[in-house]
Amino acid sequence: MATVITNLLSAIPVFGQDIVELIDFTQASLREDYLTKLNAAIVTVLPTIGTVNKHALKKGKKIRLDKQEFLSIPYQFLAFIAGLIDGDGYIQVTRSTKGFITIKLVITIHLEDLSTLEYIHSVLKLGKITINRDHKSPNCSLRISRTELQEVLFPLFLHHGIFFLTEVRRAQFNLAMFILEEELKFYDQIPEFNSFSGAPTALDNASLGVSRGKSKEIPLYFELPKTALDYLNLHFFKNWLVGFTQAEGSFCVKANNDGCFQLKQRIHVLLFEAFKLIFKTSRKIETEKCMYNQFSVSSKKDIQAVINFFSFSGYHPLIGLKCTQYLKWLTTLRNSYRYRNLNFPQ
Repeated sequence: MATVITNLLSAIPVFGQDIVELIDFTQASLREDYLTKLNAAIVTVLPTIGTVNKHALKKGKKIRLDKQEFLSIPYQFLAFIAGLIDGDGYIQVTRSTKGFITIKLVITIHLEDLSTLEYIHSVLKLGKITINRDHKSPNCSLRISRTELQEVLFPLFLHHGIFFLTEVRRAQFNLAMFILEEELKFYDQIPEFNSFSGAPTALDNASLGVSRGKSKEIPLYFELPKTALDYLNLHFFKNWLVGFTQAEGSFCVKANNDGCFQLKQRIHVLLFEAFKLIFKTSRKIETEKCMYNQFSVSSKKDIQAVINFFSFSGYHPLIGLKCTQYLKWLTTLRNSYRYRNLNFPQ
């Protein structure tokens, strides 16, 4: 149809061909402008935080300049990873033997659950898995380097609006982002600080490895929710909760054959109140040694809410040993007289 119209316009005396050429030029310009903007958008969608040391790219596998494939990682998985890191991970900032800053993110779990790290590594395509076969505490770790954090993982979190929800991990992230954006190289350049722009005073310099330099405020990159309900309104919260359960949750059966679901971590009052809202329970949050919160439910109504949540296919599933624990738990509950009337997943 466009060709027919163009031919008709070209047949107009004197000005016909000029009109056709003007249309062609305009269309070409619009296409070029669109492609330019599209390419610019693609380049800036997953930016690098700070500047990557050219020597870092020479070590091991280089991160491809075209990082678009990382944008295909589902946000459900990234939210799951954030929850897992909040429970079983940490962002480490240390001094090298030559006084430089080293940053890495580490996830450490029991060696029997190695398949969980292998799955995470296969999706992220970042980091290196190490194994510690210590007979007292065998474990495995996924270590993600500074370069991979600033090129891929942190930009992905920022792109999807996903952030850590425990205070210590959040403070570690803020410090690492500050170092990367300020392009600090030497450990002695890290400033001391008296606060994290409103972060709890318990997060002192020593706990984050900061001991020298001039006093300076570390910026907040995300604000924590102000109420328990605000946590539920976070678009990534439910997938984050699956990841947090992967790290800090347990599905067990008590001696009296009552099924039980538990979550335990350092005291985070609003966060644990949000757990009550998501599972629709009035169960009181327990406090242990003034250091830990524990969310624990065992009534039929509460157990049904737990089953409904973790059996919903729209969230990232539990994986590895935690998934096995959950499935065995479901089997035990199915065979229990107490829970025979519950609705179990098919």
